[in-house]
Amino acid sequence: MRIVKLFEEFIKEQIVKKISPDNQRAENLSLESERKYYLLQKTIETMGIDDNNANDYIEYCYNIVLFLIRAKMLKQGYTSSGQGAHEAEVAFTRNIDFKESEVQFLEQLRYFRNGVLYYGKRFDKEYAEKVIEFTKKNYLRLKSL
Repeated sequence: MRIVKLFEEFIKEQIVKKISPDNQRAENLSLESERKYYLLQKTIETMGIDDNNANDYIEYCYNIVLFLIRAKMLKQGYTSSGQGAHEAEVAFTRNIDFKESEVQFLEQLRYFRNGVLYYGKRFDKEYAEKVIEFTKKNYLRLKSL
């Protein structure tokens, strides 16, 4: 697993730009994350977790967490775009006191989610359960920041 660069490096590379805080956009992303989190819980209750729906849960969890990270960035006056933007958002989590192991898990999730989206990579129930657990553990934490 490759190490995620520091957030400040993404600023230097202009993948991340300093902007005026955008609290309205941050609130919209937070509400969308909340909606997706609620739907995730309901879907798990109804359908359970298995190898057939593992990829869907992985994508869902990634979006839930990333929306909240983006919201926090916007509140602090940062936005990212272009190639490397998602990696920059992962790197930002160090600035909000994520442990390095959590940053690395999120980076792995980013990489694997791209595998699902762009290459049709398949994941199993076991990995989906880890991702769901990570999401549950960090959802309220990110919401409260």
